[in-house]
Amino acid sequence: MSVAAAYMVPHPPLIVPEVGRGQEQDIAGTVEAYRRVAEEIASIRPDTIVVASPHVVMHQDYFHISPGTEAAGDFGQFGAAQVKIEVPYDTEFTDELAELAGREGFPAGTEGERQRELDHGTMVPLYFVNERYGGYRLVRIGLSGLPLADHYRLGAYIRQVAERLGRKVVFIASGDLSHYLREEGPYGYRKEGPEYDRKIMDIMGRADFGRLLEMPEELLWKAGECGHRSFTVMAGALEGDAVEASRLSYEGPFGVGYGVCTYHVTGRQDAYVNLARHALETYIRTGEKIEVPAGLPDEMTKQKAGAFVSLKKRGVLRGCIGTIQGVQPSLAEEVIENAISAGVRDPRFQPVTEEELTDLTYSVDVLGTAEEIEGPEMLNAKRYGVIVSSGWRRGLLLPNLEGIDTVEEQIDIARQKAGIGGSERVKLERFEVVRHGG
Repeated sequence: MSVAAAYMVPHPPLIVPEVGRGQEQDIAGTVEAYRRVAEEIASIRPDTIVVASPHVVMHQDYFHISPGTEAAGDFGQFGAAQVKIEVPYDTEFTDELAELAGREGFPAGTEGERQRELDHGTMVPLYFVNERYGGYRLVRIGLSGLPLADHYRLGAYIRQVAERLGRKVVFIASGDLSHYLREEGPYGYRKEGPEYDRKIMDIMGRADFGRLLEMPEELLWKAGECGHRSFTVMAGALEGDAVEASRLSYEGPFGVGYGVCTYHVTGRQDAYVNLARHALETYIRTGEKIEVPAGLPDEMTKQKAGAFVSLKKRGVLRGCIGTIQGVQPSLAEEVIENAISAGVRDPRFQPVTEEELTDLTYSVDVLGTAEEIEGPEMLNAKRYGVIVSSGWRRGLLLPNLEGIDTVEEQIDIARQKAGIGGSERVKLERFEVVRHGG
């Protein structure tokens, strides 16, 4: 089991009828979207609901995970003390997450709780969920002043724990958007408010989660948002998943943006392809090379191997760079380096532009150990790649390439790539690959 679905939701207390006393009708689209979310969660019947809320105790350099066996709260500060929320915590999940963070030297744990009562960033989503479903335990996560990349990493740890414990998890990312949408609103107007909301609804509506980490901190601050870090933790929890995204609603009549999006996991993306895409897209957009993300398979982080990354644009080759043997400390770093090189350093092509990124498909070929062979009869163009060498000149061709059906064609092209003439004596080596992606 793992994360089955995730939800981006706001937390205006007035959406609760006992608090809003009719004002909730002005955000009827958000109310309806919330009810759809609750019905979906009830149909999933999760074991655990993880809520990331900006109103849990927040530390500058530490993520707080709420401890204890249960918690309760009410909407008394909003004039509706009769509306109470009580929920049991998933203590095993909480303990496992804190232990994993400790082992990894990651700043997260259960220390430092200042207020045990549930915050409204948690209670508003649970108000709607509890109308439809009650058979879950809660994990409540606070945010921090640490970089967005650390929030993403925390999400990846949450995913690991869900898988390790066999939990069916729903993740709720609680957060409002800009608080500066209208002059007559409670916080006034800044041009960055609508700008942020347009961008974030586009990103979240398409599940283009990599762009969350690229949003400038200055824009987040000037927009006065309070959900971006929650959304980023959620993105990390969905890392490597294929998701079906749906934008249910966006409203901002009171000067604060409220967005609701849903993410249903439809399968697991290939970790190699996902890493290659993330590496190139981040580099093209920011000029930065990513660090190895948390949550990758051990084979990618603890082994070395040669790897080729190929890019195609609408079915036509757009770049291909690789290494015959592992030269980076790990296979994951090999994929990161070669993905960037395939996009911007293949001498046959102009560097990939940001406008092209959505048109690219990726494949990653991980090379097995090469073995010397006596002659072409020991090759198979579909099964084996070939390395042709003469002195310092060396040419490689991957197996099972479109339009290359014979061993003779395979060897000729490898010769050409190495600048080796057709009559020169060569050494032949063969290797097998594991291909990820199309």
